[in-house]
Amino acid sequence: MSAIFDLHCDTLTGLMAPGRGPDTLNDPRSAFALCRLPAGRHWAQCCAVFVPDGLPEEEALPFFRRHEENFRRQGARFAGRAQICRTAGEAEAAWSRDRAALFLTVENGAVLGRDLGRAAELARAGVVMVTLTWNGENAIGSGSGTEHGLSAFGREAAAELLRQGMVLDVSHLNDRGFWELMEETDAPVAASHSNARALCPHPRNLTDSQAREIARRGGLVGLNYYAPFLRPGGGTAGREDVYRHAAHFLELGLEDCLALGSDFDGADLPPALDSCEKVPPLGEFLAGQLGRELAEKILWKNALEFFRKNLPRG
Repeated sequence: MSAIFDLHCDTLTGLMAPGRGPDTLNDPRSAFALCRLPAGRHWAQCCAVFVPDGLPEEEALPFFRRHEENFRRQGARFAGRAQICRTAGEAEAAWSRDRAALFLTVENGAVLGRDLGRAAELARAGVVMVTLTWNGENAIGSGSGTEHGLSAFGREAAAELLRQGMVLDVSHLNDRGFWELMEETDAPVAASHSNARALCPHPRNLTDSQAREIARRGGLVGLNYYAPFLRPGGGTAGREDVYRHAAHFLELGLEDCLALGSDFDGADLPPALDSCEKVPPLGEFLAGQLGRELAEKILWKNALEFFRKNLPRG
């Protein structure tokens, strides 16, 4: 089977950009677009509702509801091309019908406000993964641009999100918050769109010790295509940079934990990586460097297996 499984895009909330309409998931201007998916590849895409920092707490849940409703509407409108999924089995069923598998996620746990009951609503809406923070600070804890750690509410929120069957996403958490979360739970976690800080010293990237900890507990790390996370000092990033980060993570023992996390439609990406059509050439490049079996793990097998193990079946 030839497939792609991408852990993060912001295409769903791309309609907030000037001049964009609501059908972002099939808009040829989108980096991820159903009409642009490469032929001959099964595709699974995690579509995030990105909740901006600074949104008043009382507005965060209505904001999520609007975008979740739009996700459902687009899923119905483009049902001939895609299927909304909640499990690995549903994704495989979509693939068997030549449809892309779409998963709903949330970027920024600010959606919870200070109300643990909202976690149940996210679960009912089909959310499979929640990035606990964005770059700033919310009621859960501190993002990569702030200095505090996990709050008391954040500890309760993490436990409740897990109880409701969702995966905790540590991309955007700062270092202190990351390690405080590791003390709170032994659950596998994902870093849906983060690279290696050893190669690119950006606070959004993972330290070696963080990557090893994610691997130790059977988690998942998605390689991000954003140039400032791929290489320090600017310059045009490309497939070689993604390979360098992949190779570094593999040296740390992440063979079964490494995946893709493009950040499509959430960041300005380099020309070699700026759309879904560019992913098969990336896969071929990785196969040439790492061998096809290992490349297939990164492209889709690890993510599918992680979802199989860590999402509720019913």
